[in-house]
This record gives sequence, C-alpha cells and structure tokens, in this order.
Amino acid sequence: MAAMASQMRNVCAMTGGALGGIALPSRNVRTARMPAQLVPGRVVRCEALPEEKYVNPIDQATKKTITREEVLQNQATNESEQRSIFGEKPPAGSPYGRPEVERRPETGNLSPWSVFAFDGAAPETINGRLAMLGFVWAIIGEKTTGLSVADQLFSPGATGLIWFLASVQILSYASLVPIFNARESTDARSFGPFRAKAERWNGRAAMIGFASLILTEAIIQGPLFVWFFNNARFPV
Repeated sequence: MAAMASQMRNVCAMTGGALGGIALPSRNVRTARMPAQLVPGRVVRCEALPEEKYVNPIDQATKKTITREEVLQNQATNESEQRSIFGEKPPAGSPYGRPEVERRPETGNLSPWSVFAFDGAAPETINGRLAMLGFVWAIIGEKTTGLSVADQLFSPGATGLIWFLASVQILSYASLVPIFNARESTDARSFGPFRAKAERWNGRAAMIGFASLILTEAIIQGPLFVWFFNNARFPV
C-alpha cells in the first residue's frame, strides 16, 4: 500500500508527462497535493494548485492605468475640457460635449450609444485610422494603377471597394476590442513616439487630407498624385 501511495504521489506531482501521447507543458501543470497515507476505502483526489497568472512584458511596458481621480483632475484643470464645443462651453443638457469622466471608456458608460456618440471613444479613432490608411493607399494605388481614388473604387473590374470594405471591418474590430473588453482608450497605450496624441493629430490631418484629395480629383477629373509624380522635378 505504501509503495502504491508513493507511486501515485509521483504521478500527481509530475510537471510534464504524456496524456494520450500528448506532452503536457511544464508551466501549465503545478505540483498536486496528496495525502501522506492511503486509507483503505477512502477516495483519493489529486488537486492541482492554481496556476500563476502570466504577465505579458510587452503589455506591462506599454500599459498606462488611467484612474478616475486622474480623469477628474484633468477635467477640472484642462482648459480644452472646459470649452469642448468649438471653443465654447457646452450648454446645460447638451448631448455632446460631455464631461471627460462620462465619455472615457475607463470611467464612463460602455453602451454603443455612448461609445459611438459624436464625442465618444470610437468615431474619431476609427475614422482617423481609416483616413491614414486610405491616404497612404491612395498614393500607392494612384502610382501603380494610374487611377484616381474614385476610379479605383467604382470603375469596372476594380477591386478597391472590396479592399476598402475589408479594411473598415478589420480596423473597426481592432479598435473596438480594447474599448469593450479592457475598458481602454487610446491614451492607455504608448510606446516610444507612438502615443495617443500623435495618433489623433495624424488622424485628423489624414481625414482633412483624404477629403481634400477626393474633392480635388473630382474637380480636375483625374488622379492628383499621377499628375504630381509626372510633373514634379526632384533633385538628383
């Protein structure tokens, strides 16, 4: 009986082994507790100790925890938070120009009506990322195909519209996962020069630039960047 108990303790304490021909990774199996002696008629149960939570070092290095106290302090001292409607203070009961503590995913409501509101966390983030991607795509696409943005999307045989719709789905999903799953705004992540403020300004510039590009090409009835590449004189 003692030999059997010793053998069972060895089996339960293994950190690696084979289960149906599949090797068990050692970091996922912890040492189990076994009774010192086996008592006849007593059921023996191996109980695994709880596994330690794995911490991703990249996640830890780029994560910034935003507390409610920090949001309230910024809301009270930041002048731009006091004049959030085109430089003016929002009127009482305004559906837009909400206080920062209400519109942030970390401290506010996560309902779709709140996240997708005009001043919510999703619209500017998604539109800015799509505009940055679209502006780069417009430059490369016009250079390689010789077509304007509208022609790349809607001309017969063009595949631009399919790529555009796929990009909308992918970028929208990737932008919404941190908001709904982790209650994170873009300010909660930073890595070197890649910060939320830089992304916002680049996204705003890209939205203005992309809209201007489409309007200009509608006026000149042709691809703007093709004209630029054909007429620009670069120093050798």
